[in-house]
Amino acid sequence: MIKIIGVSGSPRVGGNTELLVKEALKTASEERVETEFISLAGLNLKPCQACRSCGTTKECIQKDDFQAIFSKMVEADGLILASPVYFGSATPQIMSLISRAGLVSGAKGRVLENKVGGPLAIARRAGHNFTFAQLMFFFFQQGMIIPGSTYWNIAFGREKGEVLNDEEGLRTIRNFAKKMVWLIKKIKE
Repeated sequence: MIKIIGVSGSPRVGGNTELLVKEALKTASEERVETEFISLAGLNLKPCQACRSCGTTKECIQKDDFQAIFSKMVEADGLILASPVYFGSATPQIMSLISRAGLVSGAKGRVLENKVGGPLAIARRAGHNFTFAQLMFFFFQQGMIIPGSTYWNIAFGREKGEVLNDEEGLRTIRNFAKKMVWLIKKIKE
């Protein structure tokens, strides 16, 4: 069974980032795949200390919620990483996750390589491109395969629920989720 996980990097529970990730996962589940939503809100996820211990231990030496999330990333066939735009960039929560995941993956022999994934960026008004690129660099650096859509995977919204009014954004995210499932199935053939 194909499994796709979606990670909301927003510290806000029930916000636009969460809604958008859940919309992508709902679309993927309609294609008969297993999905799981992970919210970083309220989790203990420390930033990378750049200690490079993972190069020796093959694990991050920090004890927090990272390991459980990373294990799910490794087990999944597909990965969606989403962040709202905070001061022109991705949230500290999602950046902590990807900086640590990138190093641990490398230490374990590039365990995320050839998985399918992509970013989602949500903003009130601007900053999508930089945030989208920050997340996209993680997928490229890990050697993951990134499907396209009908536009960049971005949407607009500030107050909780406003993203659901962005019809083009929702359509783009749904198309991205369908393309993700299609690509994973092609890879597994």
